[in-house]
Amino acid sequence: MSTASIEVEITSPFPRETVFKVFNDFHTIAPKVNPHVFKSIETLEGDGGVGTIRIFTFGDGFPFTSGKYKQGTVDSSNFSYNYTFFEGDNLMGILYSLDHHVKIVPSAEGGSVFKQTVIYNCKGDDKPSTVVLNFEKELYEKTYKAIETYVVAHLETY
Repeated sequence: MSTASIEVEITSPFPRETVFKVFNDFHTIAPKVNPHVFKSIETLEGDGGVGTIRIFTFGDGFPFTSGKYKQGTVDSSNFSYNYTFFEGDNLMGILYSLDHHVKIVPSAEGGSVFKQTVIYNCKGDDKPSTVVLNFEKELYEKTYKAIETYVVAHLETY
């Protein structure tokens, strides 16, 4: 089994408490801010905590139709969490799983830095192409910025 990975790092003016809270609502916010990618995100099992299973239905403008993930750890004291996609065509037929590890750290400027590592666990030697990895990294960055814009418009909620 081989792996590939991408690193996403985005500086935010918001404190890490706010960013962490917002990303706990990702399943609600993402379809609102990026519907051409996230048509819907439904909870199949659980309450949002560890063990929760959700299914992403991707929008018409996206190369995949669905992906199912399970929430791993949620550590609110360290502002970190992880989740794993384990089923769906977003695994491209070549992956066992996609592991996402997120940690939000304070920045020197007073805001925070959102750090995400995505590990592609491959079934064999085939790995996602550099084009796919760059596309997904850019998608994560654009989605983060769209969510940040949403938060600015809904400060009373966060």
